[in-house]
Amino acid sequence: MERIEKLVIVGVGLIGGSFALALKEAGAVGRVVGVGRGASNIRSALELGIIDAAGALDGTTFGDADLVLLAVPVGQMRAVMRSIAPLLGARTVVTDAGSTKQDVIALARRELKGALSRFVPGHPIAGTEKSGAESAFAGLYRERRVVLTPLEGTDPGALALVRGAWERCGASVFQLQPREHDAVLAAVSHLPHVLAYALVDQVARHKSAKQLFSYAAGGFRDFTRIASSHPEMWRDICLANRKALLAEIGRYGAKLDRVRKMLERGDARALDALFSGARDARKRWLKDAQ
Repeated sequence: MERIEKLVIVGVGLIGGSFALALKEAGAVGRVVGVGRGASNIRSALELGIIDAAGALDGTTFGDADLVLLAVPVGQMRAVMRSIAPLLGARTVVTDAGSTKQDVIALARRELKGALSRFVPGHPIAGTEKSGAESAFAGLYRERRVVLTPLEGTDPGALALVRGAWERCGASVFQLQPREHDAVLAAVSHLPHVLAYALVDQVARHKSAKQLFSYAAGGFRDFTRIASSHPEMWRDICLANRKALLAEIGRYGAKLDRVRKMLERGDARALDALFSGARDARKRWLKDAQ
């Protein structure tokens, strides 16, 4: 991969900040400029050495950039794309880190105009429940997957640049069709977040919420960890991928109905089979993920 002389990060939080730090650590980037709506977050990014300068939505920031990463909630993508489209240089490559792809691609087709062939849709399958520049760290993407969903007319050079950048971050890069990506992530990422948020909300609204929380321990903490994630980001993801997410909620609801019937009839054998099968499947998944 050729060195990225100028990288612009729009949204210098966990995802964008970690991308910058990883490329810096790998010696794969020269200058990093950060753009964001929160002045205090940009100051933190400067102080932490994540970015080298604060930028703005202007030609000076974007005109000579080699690569632009859009690491903002998917609900902000339209406004950001519309703002940067006339500012991009003739060779500037744009990629994103959005957790949904069909909607982001549709927006890019409408908003990026002449730069569309240099847009490489992407999604790093990595993260924590933390947000903001202070949560960023260089190792976030090591041995993690990044999915790219290039368009039919995506410039091969642009694709190679984005793929190479993620690989220099330590990630393994895969390609999926946008619809396939959204269906997969609805099942293994978006649904778990909805369930975690819903459970915490249910307990918080209980008339004995204080008592319930006082007895909550490791199981509750582990299951609900991701309910500490950025609410705006997950609101936007859920709405953007609601068709696939609703399908997964329906499947999960049907599974809960079956479990309820097992409990109602006191069916120990059925419960044991379900629990044992789930435990074995999880063990296989963890083994394969190593």
